[in-house]
Amino acid sequence: MTENRQDIPAIQKIIAVLWPSFLTSGVATILFFTAFDPQALSLSSGYGEISRLGGYSVGFFLFWLLTSVTCTLSCYFQRPCQNS
Repeated sequence: MTENRQDIPAIQKIIAVLWPSFLTSGVATILFFTAFDPQALSLSSGYGEISRLGGYSVGFFLFWLLTSVTCTLSCYFQRPCQNS
């Protein structure tokens, strides 16, 4: 018997988006900051100086936002079309 999408609890749907995006953003943060120094990036942006830890934190949360949006869109586009 197949499970209907409406039977899946909302928290499970949220975790199904946030957990993979969290893991992916961790990998993206590691790869990005292996190549770029966050302190050098903050100085070249003209917004003032930021610590390395602050740069890593901001970068991680920006990557998490980006990957969670892409995971959400993937889930949204898996929904069947409404037949008229």
